[in-house]
Amino acid sequence: MAAAMAASRRLRDLLMWRLTAPTHLGLNLSLRPMSSSAQDEASREAPSEAPHHNYQSLRVTAAQRHILHVQLNRPEKRNAMNKAFWSEMVECFNKIAQDADCRAVVISGAGKMFTSGLDLVEMAGDLLQPQGDDAARISWSLRGLITRYQETFSVIEKCPKPVIAAIHGGCVGGGVDLITACDIRYCAQDAFFQVKEVDVGLAADVGTLQRLPRVIGNQSLVNELAFTARKMMADEALGSGLVSRVFPDKEAMLDAAFALAAEISSKSPVAVQGTKVNLLYSRDHSVAEGLNYMAAWNMSMLQTQDIVKSVQAAMEKKELNSVTFSKL
Repeated sequence: MAAAMAASRRLRDLLMWRLTAPTHLGLNLSLRPMSSSAQDEASREAPSEAPHHNYQSLRVTAAQRHILHVQLNRPEKRNAMNKAFWSEMVECFNKIAQDADCRAVVISGAGKMFTSGLDLVEMAGDLLQPQGDDAARISWSLRGLITRYQETFSVIEKCPKPVIAAIHGGCVGGGVDLITACDIRYCAQDAFFQVKEVDVGLAADVGTLQRLPRVIGNQSLVNELAFTARKMMADEALGSGLVSRVFPDKEAMLDAAFALAAEISSKSPVAVQGTKVNLLYSRDHSVAEGLNYMAAWNMSMLQTQDIVKSVQAAMEKKELNSVTFSKL
């Protein structure tokens, strides 16, 4: 017991030394929390269009401080995924990945539903009449098309910022590919989910068959959904683990999604983004490989001043949203 108390005192003394010592590169560690009135004023501001995000199929707004809202924005077409969508999602999330101000993202659908999936009318030409002079060249062209479409959703997974999917109404076909690439999923009570591809004569090829089994951990249920294209309603989605919470309507769901994004964005971005990277790495590797990668990751990340600031806030009984973390 005495040894443990001595170790505790040494840890406290070390932290206090780091809190009071000059920081690297001559930076001052003084914290400048946003006043409560400034926070209230910021939260009351109407969402503004995010700079450098101008798209045909998407609308991106700065919903709150450090939070971007990406809306599928073809409500008149039930947010069907047209040609523009497949390239604009990649452009959008590549920009978000490099946005030092952004710490969390919410994805939702404008209008009456999240998405009806692939826009078959607009995309039929690419799928049914691929370019090429013979079977080999046609196949090569189709392979390139499919891999480009796969990147449309993989880019969400690769983005280091946590991405919250907020689903209402239908989430059909490509919508399931999209949400399974997100980190957290909320839905409204009217939501339903449908792996629709077998009904149009193809196997889902841009992420659902690879990610859905890992998300819900029930291969029998995944097989049933993928073989039959039946609808999974909100309560079943919650019970299976596809979503983590269900809300009575779209408004309540979005309020909760933005509250969650605000909570995430109050934490150290070094800690949060490092957590996402390592969770994904560990998902696809053995425990030993994941631990080795984590050790290599944190041998540099543990040197961040965010630890000092976070510990100082805890010792002073302050909320983390009063701490100013540097951009990342």
